[in-house]
Amino acid sequence: MHYMDEYHKWLSSPCLSSEQKQELSTIEEKEIEDRFCAPLSFGTSGLRGVVGMGTNRMNVFNLLQAVRAFGKSLGENALAIVCRDVRPSSEEFSRIAACALCEQGVRVLFFLRPSPTPMLSFAVRHYGASGGFNVTASHNPPEYNGCKFYGKTGAQLGDEDTSTVARIMADIPVLAPLPLSTFDECLANGQITYIDCDEEYIEAVLRCRLDPQLLHNTDLRVVYSPFHGVGGGVTPEVFKRAGLKNVFCEPSQMIPDGRFTTLKNPNPEDPAGFALSERLGRKVSADILVGTDPDSDRVAVCAKDKDGSYVCLTGNKTGALLCYYMLRHYRGSKPPVIIKTIVSTHFAETICESFGAKCYSTFTGFKNMAEKMENLPDSEHCLMCFEESIGYMIGDHVRDKDGVSGALMVCEMAAWYKSRGMTLLDGLLELDELYGVHDDYTINIVRRGVDGAEEIRDMMTYMRNSPPSSFCNQKVTEIRDYLTGLNTDLKGMNVLEYRLEGGSRVMIRPSGTEPKIKIYALTKNLPPEALARELEQRLADR
Repeated sequence: MHYMDEYHKWLSSPCLSSEQKQELSTIEEKEIEDRFCAPLSFGTSGLRGVVGMGTNRMNVFNLLQAVRAFGKSLGENALAIVCRDVRPSSEEFSRIAACALCEQGVRVLFFLRPSPTPMLSFAVRHYGASGGFNVTASHNPPEYNGCKFYGKTGAQLGDEDTSTVARIMADIPVLAPLPLSTFDECLANGQITYIDCDEEYIEAVLRCRLDPQLLHNTDLRVVYSPFHGVGGGVTPEVFKRAGLKNVFCEPSQMIPDGRFTTLKNPNPEDPAGFALSERLGRKVSADILVGTDPDSDRVAVCAKDKDGSYVCLTGNKTGALLCYYMLRHYRGSKPPVIIKTIVSTHFAETICESFGAKCYSTFTGFKNMAEKMENLPDSEHCLMCFEESIGYMIGDHVRDKDGVSGALMVCEMAAWYKSRGMTLLDGLLELDELYGVHDDYTINIVRRGVDGAEEIRDMMTYMRNSPPSSFCNQKVTEIRDYLTGLNTDLKGMNVLEYRLEGGSRVMIRPSGTEPKIKIYALTKNLPPEALARELEQRLADR
């Protein structure tokens, strides 16, 4: 259907309110095309997009289509858990979606308050639910919202389950009436029940510690920010119970605020988000700054340098430090295992090898690492899963990245280094001396809209049809195509990898959740930015 036909279909639909129709009636044709050029794709275990009316927007109709399909996939008498973040539309979306599940005969446990995404994963496992979903857009800008769907293991839906939901969605109209029963009615008749599992979750996170006495005995000074998100209700309490005495919360960002009023970008990967934390850090002489993203499934850390400034560590740097610390302090009886993604630092492989531990690589996404973890033989113990975009899964209580347990382990690690008279930056230098200098650099090329999606596809086609023979005079010794399975056992994801002489790697892949293509340079004894920039220039000149 042509986008204008779809636009007029929405304008005339009795399902839309007068306010929703008014929103559509004020937009011009270019925006009409963007809003109605395609459906909002169901992928990476859910939906995500700019909030607004239209097929290519996040709204109650697209949400209900997905939730109704998810409910049908669970079946009648199933138990599902519903969670939400603090974005302006999340309360409304989560309540209506819960009613839609009840409409399918699914019983719903509904979080009493906005809560961290990893707590949803925990709750699915804790209550033995069939699945669940969280209304959240994680670290995306405030105009976005979305939802993540989870299966019975507590992991985000895998490819097979995602395909099942997508197939059911195709038979459900987008423009359909809202559920007949209201949230309060479903609550009154017992179809929806409030839950509060903060205490159980906190206890599970505390069990992740490798040396519980470290934080009780340390004088480590920590500044923490939840980036206006849901982590502020849980993480400081975890720190307190773990024994940390010198925790200073950035007050303005402790306020739950889905508009992120003190931040230009609510992503802790952006060092600019730590400006207020750094100011507080200087005032209280903090050793580290810790920030969880708005739905608290990821964590970033900045370490104090010798001149008093703070250096933000990449996810790969933090992951390498955690690998070393956790392998060094692991006292379990089963051989430890580290799981990472193919685009995350191969430093972990080197560190694991030095400890005689295995390091497995999966496709991007914690659903893939969780699946690998679930399928490990009983003789192996997964110590940690991590990815380069500041995601860490520590412990056995969740099957998704967890910013709260990640923050706790970062603090424990920092306390250990401080007990040796070292900072985290000193720790990185020590790793360089032990294993060689490993570094990384990532470039995001953003291309929005229909034309942007096509351009991203063209970039990947170009790189397959015109394979480079070198980067910065470093010979390409092997090309791995994870879509076709060329030179790898992993197959089915649109990722290209170029392995260079000397051990460095350059990789490229489209994002599964955002309108961008990502370039990764993972180097050993080489500066990474030049490699990434050369690939960026190749794409610009194609």
